[in-house]
Amino acid sequence: MERVNELAKTKAAVIFSKSTDCMSHSIVTLFHELGASPAVYELDHHPRGWEMEWALQHLGCKPTVPAVFIGGIYVGSATDVLAAHLNGSLKHRLIQAKAIWL
Repeated sequence: MERVNELAKTKAAVIFSKSTDCMSHSIVTLFHELGASPAVYELDHHPRGWEMEWALQHLGCKPTVPAVFIGGIYVGSATDVLAAHLNGSLKHRLIQAKAIWL
């Protein structure tokens, strides 16, 4: 779990995903469209991906991907991120974490 927590703080926006997961791809695309360049960890391509997925499960990430962290804090899964985008709070969080600038 420590590894996931460390990675979650490497950049202002971090996404744990899988290359075969369409929602992961959609969330990464959304972040790019908002002007953010998140660190993306593809668990199915990472040598310790299964350990990170186990840690995400134990941190309460359900489903495990995509798991989005902004400013080192767990924001949620795709549903949570899309809801935040629709109500305008996602962009505000990204600005506060200095993942994007106006």
